[in-house]
Amino acid sequence: MAMRILDGAIGTELISRGLELEAPDWSARAIAQAPDLLTQIHTDYARAGATLHTANTFRTQPQAMGAAWTSALGAGVQIARDAVPSGCVVLGSMAPIEDCYRPDRSPGAAARPQHRAVASALTNAGCDLLLCETFANGAEAVVAAEEAVATGLPVWLSLTAGPFADLLSPTELARIAKDAASTGVERLLVNCIAATQIGPYVDAISALGVPLGVYANAGREGEALGWGATSARAAEAYAVLAERWRDAGASVIGGCCGTGPLHIQALAERFG
Repeated sequence: MAMRILDGAIGTELISRGLELEAPDWSARAIAQAPDLLTQIHTDYARAGATLHTANTFRTQPQAMGAAWTSALGAGVQIARDAVPSGCVVLGSMAPIEDCYRPDRSPGAAARPQHRAVASALTNAGCDLLLCETFANGAEAVVAAEEAVATGLPVWLSLTAGPFADLLSPTELARIAKDAASTGVERLLVNCIAATQIGPYVDAISALGVPLGVYANAGREGEALGWGATSARAAEAYAVLAERWRDAGASVIGGCCGTGPLHIQALAERFG
């Protein structure tokens, strides 16, 4: 199966280019405050070789933005659509409604109404595919996936064990993935675990027989795999680690926090 290249981080890339981000809206503030900067990031990922582009809708939610969320969501999708070449796939990002690294705060299945609203809005905004991403709470992951699948669009679900693999074991993540696979998602992914630690999680879900994807974070700054001062050498080291994910069956590979266009270029040159 041919490899497809997903783009890299938006939030940490905005920070590295000088935009200050704060909770609860985080990267979503770029939609109104720095649309040209956001456009440039999408464009840079396309030039680097990505053909799968995630709109900046990770935090365009009622929980984070109040009544302004729908207009921000639509604008975020349009910015992505306008920035990338025709034929590229625009993914609508659906995130946990609380802190993605605090699954204990998740309302679980009670999050269904908000995920239904976000999935519907992303569909109406013209996304090609819905990406439920960075879920560590199994109950919420399942209802988000179910509501996304109900729109009729293709749906991918990405799970995380936290930036440093301390929220879930590979076995626990695989258990969530197995439950979620029954919702009708087209692909299971693992994201935002350090590139040096994500391998066992990729292996754990590769046996489920569902198409697989991976987009890791750059780990701790001391690992020199990314963050604000990314070099070609750091990006190449990330791509070398990605060979293991390819060998485990991943047919979509990209980058999460701390990665940027150089990482995507290295992946495209190696796998594209």
